[in-house]
Amino acid sequence: MKRIKHSKVKNTGLIFELLVRQVASDTMNNKRSNALNVIKRHFNSKSELSKELKLYQTISQEKFKTENKAEKFVDAVVKARKDINEGQLRRDKYNLIKDLKSNFNVDDFFKSRVNNYKVQASTYKLFEFAEADDPKEYVDSKFTIVEHVQVQPDIKKKGTLIEEQNKDVRLLASKIVVDKFNNKYSQLSNAQKRILKEYINNVTNSVKLKKYVLTETQNLQNTIKSLKSNVPSKVVRIKLNEVVNLLNEFKKKHIVQDKDVLTMLRYYELVAELKKVGDK
Repeated sequence: MKRIKHSKVKNTGLIFELLVRQVASDTMNNKRSNALNVIKRHFNSKSELSKELKLYQTISQEKFKTENKAEKFVDAVVKARKDINEGQLRRDKYNLIKDLKSNFNVDDFFKSRVNNYKVQASTYKLFEFAEADDPKEYVDSKFTIVEHVQVQPDIKKKGTLIEEQNKDVRLLASKIVVDKFNNKYSQLSNAQKRILKEYINNVTNSVKLKKYVLTETQNLQNTIKSLKSNVPSKVVRIKLNEVVNLLNEFKKKHIVQDKDVLTMLRYYELVAELKKVGDK
């Protein structure tokens, strides 16, 4: 009987979560993020890794009210996992691991604590092994996921006080991180913060990111057109018309790049300056 064992370095969901954390950390410390480049290279929309990642994320995010629906959902996800090209997925993972070793100290990279580690590990076991390999371990892993995706009733249990204390600690830790980010980037407008958030969250979803950028592009064009009348200089107004036309270039792009996000940040800054002119 084959032993079902979890492998961190082959767990697509775990690797992606750690990479995103690294991107956030690098951003806060004004460092160029190698993690972001790794994500772009290996998690493009057509890769088998990206397909498997979506299944990991689906398990992490979906919730069902009944155990029956939760169990059927897990079975459906496991079945969908079998449709992935296994040979190509192995090659993709090999190249990803090779890239990780080139850019990070792998031992340190995987030391980070992950709150949903048990769910990630159980998902890996269901994806990588069959029930016949180790029936007990397979069923335990499946039950862990079914329990995770099922909405739990609000019942007070033994140990609730400790659970509430742990929750308070997590909330405090989250607040410290958020406060640190806000203090460091307090000069950014809400619009600038939103596009940065969208960029980080959707770096592997080029379609969703492009849709957001196109919507914001239209908003910027409309805003600049409405504010340019506040500008007394005819020459500057002409330049603003050129800016509005330049924004059309975003509509021709297939993929949103780093430089495009930086350009959007500058446009938001321009809008802020135009509003100041109108307030005078």
